[in-house]
Amino acid sequence: MTAKSSFPVAGASEGRVPALPFGATVKAIGDPLRLRILRELGSGDRLMVTEIAGRLRVSANLVSKHLAVLRRVGLVDIRQRLYGMPRHVIVDGDRQTLDLGFCVLKLDRIGG
Repeated sequence: MTAKSSFPVAGASEGRVPALPFGATVKAIGDPLRLRILRELGSGDRLMVTEIAGRLRVSANLVSKHLAVLRRVGLVDIRQRLYGMPRHVIVDGDRQTLDLGFCVLKLDRIGG
């Protein structure tokens, strides 16, 4: 039997922010293409799958599969077919620092 562990994101004590699942989030950000997708979304634009694929020069199907993983853990949301990052994980105005609750991820300082 395995226990799911999650840690609250900054502000969760006020009931404003859901907790991100620790294991699934670490696994999701462990893929280089997913980090590249997060960096693209960090630009602040809400993008369609085909726009992300074009910027990264990979297939839309591949981007779609990776977006689904990021969406399941709460790092990406979708509105009217446009993907973006939820505000509760964004720490700074330049959208390159994410608070995952158990760590702070600086998208502009990681390879991938």
